[in-house]
Amino acid sequence: MASTSTSSLKKRKREASPAGEIAFKLAPHSVAPGEVGPVLVSFPAMDAPPSTAFRCYRKKMKTSADANPDEPAILTVAGETDAVEFESNEEETRRVADAGCRYVIAVHNKRTSELKVLPAPMSPYILTHTVKALKSIEPAPAPSALEYLKAKTALGETFGTKKAKAAIRAKERNRVDVGAMEGVMDFVMAGIDKAAEGLMTTEEAKELADMNRQVPPFSLTATDPADIYPLHGIIPEPEWKALPVSAFYEAGSPWERKQVLPFRGSDWINARVEAVMAETTGGDKDRKRQLKLLFYIAAMMAFRRTTNHKFKKEELSTKLQNVPGSVVDSLLARFTESPRGSTEPRTTPQLELRLLAHLLALCLRVDNYAADHALIARDLSIGTDKITQVFKSLGCKMVTLGERERMRLGLPDSVADEKRAVLTAPVQFPKQRLKKTR
Repeated sequence: MASTSTSSLKKRKREASPAGEIAFKLAPHSVAPGEVGPVLVSFPAMDAPPSTAFRCYRKKMKTSADANPDEPAILTVAGETDAVEFESNEEETRRVADAGCRYVIAVHNKRTSELKVLPAPMSPYILTHTVKALKSIEPAPAPSALEYLKAKTALGETFGTKKAKAAIRAKERNRVDVGAMEGVMDFVMAGIDKAAEGLMTTEEAKELADMNRQVPPFSLTATDPADIYPLHGIIPEPEWKALPVSAFYEAGSPWERKQVLPFRGSDWINARVEAVMAETTGGDKDRKRQLKLLFYIAAMMAFRRTTNHKFKKEELSTKLQNVPGSVVDSLLARFTESPRGSTEPRTTPQLELRLLAHLLALCLRVDNYAADHALIARDLSIGTDKITQVFKSLGCKMVTLGERERMRLGLPDSVADEKRAVLTAPVQFPKQRLKKTR
């Protein structure tokens, strides 16, 4: 009994099952171009039942010339059940293939336990489905913008926050009822036309803006910089004839020639007077013309320095040494005004800006329309930015001169990096900036 009970307590050991073996093989070749092998499909929306039968179709080429042997043909994979049709989307399939999505396909033979791997990777076919019961129903038209807006408003009034509902109500209050305005539209348009009769056109507004510029008389059609600002529009002809130049010839040294000038503290004027006197190639007429320009610029500089503070008219003749009385009277008439109840002339910021514009227009003429604005600003004791703005109001641009321009003006290479105020034709004035409204 003991041996029997002992043997019954012993557990029978489980025999080891034979190990399953799978033979891994590589297919000797891929599917031939004219044949259809296994394909890989993807169901983005829903899976087909396992019993669904699929077939492959190839697009028929019209001619043999249309076929490209290097490009693999895209098949159409199609199948159906009692309720749904499946078909591959060619566009989506190409997009997936171009994105580099590739899979290796292996076929498992259960009977022989062989796993045969196809040598070429494949791209999946993207399937779409169509419900057969819905094929006969026409798709609903896309909602119009008005219908979309109405639905959006209804949704906001139902589920929106207090702030969103308040915004919807404010928008409804500000909406214009076009239907209600159909009968009065003609009267509204007639009123607008009548009110707009006195308004200026764009051309008239531009002409008025040009007339109000604090610059000398100018020509918009001039093709030469010398014709943009006519000389006698800055210096009247009687004053031009009265300007003295003989004292420059009588002076025997630079110091004596400096004493002839009404304003002697300008390095720009002094350097150009000496350059004109040393010039041997130009004629005497051109030399006298340049000396008159420099003398008049010096007179304007002296006039500006004197009128910057309170002055008496009688003092100008003493301050503006060697300047003819007709020139002094003309400068007073053009660049000063007498306040109400007073006979003493005074200048204003606008009149000073106008004086500077006339002065700098003459400087451009002396410097062949490429003026050294930094040196002029230093002589006038004015910031370079302010002088730059006045030059720009004359139509100038601040540019660095090239080698050819420096050779034409006789400038050394040491000023290659310096900018000059250059005037070109036809003149283009800067556009007025509109102030931003808050």
